[in-house]
Amino acid sequence: MVQIVTVKSKPYGDQKPGTSGLRKRVTVFQSNAHYTENFIQSILDTVPPGERQEATLVVGGDGRFYMRDAIHLIVRIAAANGNMEDAPLPLLTVPTAPYNDQKPGTSGLRKKTFYFESKMNYLQNFIQSIFYSIDLRDRQGASMVVGGDGRYLNKSAVELIVQMAAANGIGRLVIGQNGILSTPAVSCIIRKIKAIGGIILTASHNPGGPNGDFGIKFNIANGGPAPEGITDKIFQISKKIEEYAICPDLQVDLSTIGKQQFDLENKFKPFTVEIVDSVEAYANMLRNIFDFHALKELLSGKNQLKIRIDAMHGVVGPYVRKILCEELGAPANSAVNCTPLEDFGGHHPDPNLTYAADLVQTMKTGEYDFGAAFDGDGDRNMILGKHGFFVNPSDSVAVIAANIFSIPYFQQTGVRGFARSMPTSGALDRVAQATKIALYETPTGWKFFGNLMDANKLSLCGEESFGTGSDHIREKDGLWAVLAWLSILATRKQSVEDIMKDHWQKYGRNFFTRYDYEEVDADAASKMMKDLEAVMFDRSFVGKQLSCGDKVYTVEKADNFEYNDPVDGSVSKNQGLRLIFSDGSRIIFRLSGTGSAGATVRLYIDSYEKDPQKIHEDPQVMLAPLISIALKLSQLHERTGRTGPTVIT
Repeated sequence: MVQIVTVKSKPYGDQKPGTSGLRKRVTVFQSNAHYTENFIQSILDTVPPGERQEATLVVGGDGRFYMRDAIHLIVRIAAANGNMEDAPLPLLTVPTAPYNDQKPGTSGLRKKTFYFESKMNYLQNFIQSIFYSIDLRDRQGASMVVGGDGRYLNKSAVELIVQMAAANGIGRLVIGQNGILSTPAVSCIIRKIKAIGGIILTASHNPGGPNGDFGIKFNIANGGPAPEGITDKIFQISKKIEEYAICPDLQVDLSTIGKQQFDLENKFKPFTVEIVDSVEAYANMLRNIFDFHALKELLSGKNQLKIRIDAMHGVVGPYVRKILCEELGAPANSAVNCTPLEDFGGHHPDPNLTYAADLVQTMKTGEYDFGAAFDGDGDRNMILGKHGFFVNPSDSVAVIAANIFSIPYFQQTGVRGFARSMPTSGALDRVAQATKIALYETPTGWKFFGNLMDANKLSLCGEESFGTGSDHIREKDGLWAVLAWLSILATRKQSVEDIMKDHWQKYGRNFFTRYDYEEVDADAASKMMKDLEAVMFDRSFVGKQLSCGDKVYTVEKADNFEYNDPVDGSVSKNQGLRLIFSDGSRIIFRLSGTGSAGATVRLYIDSYEKDPQKIHEDPQVMLAPLISIALKLSQLHERTGRTGPTVIT
């Protein structure tokens, strides 16, 4: 078999043809590396590849010195340029050196973008570590899904994954058009085509662009994030990796929907890349979950609900346009910032009161009845009512639970269980108690919910970090949560605020707040947590009374949350420091695993109130004594050098 190779070369600045081509001293062609080859390749490159295939080229000369050598060269280069599509593409093994800092967090590997751009083979190493974590027999000929949130580096990373997947035995890749897929859509497609997993390129709610963040994570065959056993395996491989496999000549067209096939060296079957519409499979899934007829009446009927949706220039924009506007009839101007941008328009694609301030201000005008925002990759959501009424994420999942049969999907499947992450408020617990439905408290990270769902123990779950979802996929799902709320509004025919206040009246209210201290010094944050743990674990601490003004709280329990998975028996330790008081109030401290630089310290306060006279108070006022106790006990401001949080939820 004749092998076709691509040879690296450097350009010359003096190859401008005159009226009769390029003429130089013979020594210039003979003594300058690739001088003749460069000009021949440049001639052939002026002809589109499609026109070169099977075309006829006439070659000849006047017989002077060097002519025969030149003709031999032209024949070889012309053959390689005319039949590249017919020749099997070569696979290469490239030596590399490992890095020690590729430990995935709760949602994959996230770093500043320059890590992936400037550190040699940094991205290649991690991609190869993912492939090595899958048994060779399992990946041979298997299908995988690839997509990302469209941030800077997304497209080139997708192209690299294609080249490496081909060389690692994957048989088929399904990729969103232009490399774009929301995280929920990736989970949906993995499950639909029974893929062995998927690679998602996102740093979620973190900023994008050359100076922002980039991330890559692996989802397994159930469509959910890889569990700790697999992410730890990837990390261990990444610390010892010596080489990666790649098919460097494989060029994929990400813009055209359809199948592309490539013959690879030493492979019996062609490698297939299928480019799919980024929205359609996900939209079809939602059609089978919600009553689209009722939602269309709500959004475009006689008494239409006026909505304002901010996609924050993240991946959800095309989904919002297609589903909410085109299909469900919401006016086109209901949706803003719907074009995915590499840097999210210079903003932080995090749907909270700080970073979605434009939406909050618009909602405060009273022009719209319902507002929502999404993060970069589409798995998080924020819900707002008229006049900017804010629905805390912990309350959001509780309201969906209390009104769950407004969604046709649950009328068919029934409700198996509810779950929340440990820092999330106890609002969901109240609904679970009242409905006698099992409730699970897990560490932060959607993979823990996925285990429960796969064991048929869980139907609905949520996290205080603006993540809500159900067992329809194995990721949190921002647009699903918005359609869930719209379904409740269609059924209840009340405003967001009235639904929320009725809920508090019936179940009581969990006052909740979260303080985020972003990008603090990692060593200072770790030392603060260790010292705080020492104070909390002192034998005399339980039973101690902590006070602020006239409020006195008695410590009932102090621990570092540990989770014993009821499905597989795995144990997850050190998931957050908890102070639980005798009245059920909680103070929680966590170091977050979703940042890309420094450390993020999160402080959570949760306190239940059932007195109808107090349930409409401002959470910051109601929780002020507990906040003061938490800051004093931890010395958080003094130890981190901060005067206040970056974000308050």
